[in-house]
Amino acid sequence: MIPELGEFALILALGFSFILAVIPLYGAATLNTLWMDYAKPLARAQFTFLLISFICLGYAFANDDFSVQYVANHSNSQLPIEFKLSAIWGGHEGSLLLWAFILSGWTLAVSLFSRGLPLDMLARVLGVMGIIATGFISFLLWTSSPFERYLPRFPADGADLNPLLQDFGLIVHPPMLYMGYVGFSVAFAFAIAALLSGRLDAAWARWSRPWTNVAWAFLGAGITLGSWWAYYELGWGGWWFWDPVENASLMPWLVGTALIHSLAVTEKRGVFKSWTLLLAIFAFSLSLLGTFLVRSGVLTSVHAFASDPERGFFILVLLLLTIGGSLTLYAFKAPNVKSESSFGWLSREMLLLINNVFLIVMAITVLLGTLYPLLIDALGSGKISVGPPYFNALFVPIMSLLALSMGISGAARWRQTSVAGLKKQLLVPAIISLVVGIIFPFIYGDGFNFRVFLGMTISTWVIATTAKEFKDKFRNASSITAKLSQLTPSYYGMMLAHVGVAVVAIGITLVSTYSEERDMRMAPGDKIELADYQFEFKGAKKVKGANFTADEGTIEITLEGEPVVTLYPQKRHYTVKRSMMTEASIDAGLFRDLYLAMGEPLGDDGAWAIRVHYKPYVRWLWLGGLFMALGGILTVFDKRYRKKSTGEVAHA
Repeated sequence: MIPELGEFALILALGFSFILAVIPLYGAATLNTLWMDYAKPLARAQFTFLLISFICLGYAFANDDFSVQYVANHSNSQLPIEFKLSAIWGGHEGSLLLWAFILSGWTLAVSLFSRGLPLDMLARVLGVMGIIATGFISFLLWTSSPFERYLPRFPADGADLNPLLQDFGLIVHPPMLYMGYVGFSVAFAFAIAALLSGRLDAAWARWSRPWTNVAWAFLGAGITLGSWWAYYELGWGGWWFWDPVENASLMPWLVGTALIHSLAVTEKRGVFKSWTLLLAIFAFSLSLLGTFLVRSGVLTSVHAFASDPERGFFILVLLLLTIGGSLTLYAFKAPNVKSESSFGWLSREMLLLINNVFLIVMAITVLLGTLYPLLIDALGSGKISVGPPYFNALFVPIMSLLALSMGISGAARWRQTSVAGLKKQLLVPAIISLVVGIIFPFIYGDGFNFRVFLGMTISTWVIATTAKEFKDKFRNASSITAKLSQLTPSYYGMMLAHVGVAVVAIGITLVSTYSEERDMRMAPGDKIELADYQFEFKGAKKVKGANFTADEGTIEITLEGEPVVTLYPQKRHYTVKRSMMTEASIDAGLFRDLYLAMGEPLGDDGAWAIRVHYKPYVRWLWLGGLFMALGGILTVFDKRYRKKSTGEVAHA
């Protein structure tokens, strides 16, 4: 009965989504205040029934209701309860329900926290989000319902959750990533609402900014968590593989990064309006493209969901309607958009535009590298693989130019900047950056290394220019404390995000250059040395988990004869899935990780294949990612985003 209640709630949610897509938009078009007022209660009703549907699916998982096909295919009675509940989004149908539920959550949030919006603008934004929800809930009900039954007979036990997903990463990574993916629908809805209303002044950018920043922060945090999860769970010791599905999340993040900077310029200076609208459309379109790639079956990836052509075709239609419809509207309305001010060739506006170009070029680079093999295969011209050499060869130089431009743009003034003024601002940061870049590889490594020189120079450049800009804020301040309180949360968020970029660059540079790795056959009592650490294999023993058995190794690590840590890597056998999994054991630190993974048993003397990694500064990758995400969240606390706006139609 509970699954049927969930299905019925989903049907009601579709009905309310459809009404939300029609009534408020028609009311805004006809200036009918009563019809526009329906937007908020409709958004709440949509959220309520999707919440009920989500709870019903969770109830089925928690109570091992294997009469539900989705539960039977992705759970097992022996599965720990935390994985039973996170298995809700462990497959295609449930993850799509999570997608729709999060979309309804964003819609509800806009209806609750946009009191400063004119009523007609709010009605249009919620109406556009209702259109998106109608498409995805229809997709759920017609092709991907998670409530279908195994009737009249159903299995006594479930097929179990994919062992790769039986990890804490499943609990936090998909919801965080989807919050970002779906969050860009708000920026998209604001852009479409602005085009529909003709209200293309700087105000709509101010309304859109906090929502876009939060979505960008969530997506960045989701990507960071995904990288961390892959690092420790897959047993390879890598943190980014340029996997097509990883690329699918990176592309909207890059375009979203361009969008948040463009929105800032549009709000402050009244320029880049058409460009900002286009970025909002593309950011959400790339989020939909990622959904299509994951669920269409057009690519093979450890991240991809099992799917069929019907599902892929449905999402493709949604994608084409979204892109085609929004670009058609843009083509009609954008020519009427005019900038409110002008700027010179050497100004903060121009430098931020250059930053945007670099970000878009990086996104296009990833897009081509991801889709080109699929296109070649579809044309029957054979199968090719585009791997790290392609991405690294193009990404590194563009990223270096972007970092250089970031530092210059922070020192530049709005409208016009003199060359002499820039030289004065940037001379000291440039000298510090070059000195650090030259000296660091000699201090940390064995001698000069160009990769380390480049990485440390651009990282120090970003930090030094950010620090210089911050210091200059206090040049004429009578009180440091008073000045600190005057600086806005947006400014602090920007600084934290820029420092996060530098921290990520340091981590990438050092872990890529100075990592050490050895694959060894080790019998009990064998020792190896790596990066001055000594590793002694003490043997392996059998252990039993909730739904697996494992061979667990014991490896003692010392440094110059002093004990450091004992690690316990495992080779797990999941009894239901009958699959083997490597469970790495890691001694994590701010400046280095010691990473151990077990391979296969080798011989009768208790020997195993052991993989040993020394990973310097790998944690800085994720630390920098969290800095950027926190910077995005911090901007939301800026008071000016909560100012009441005036419009042609008063807000009720």
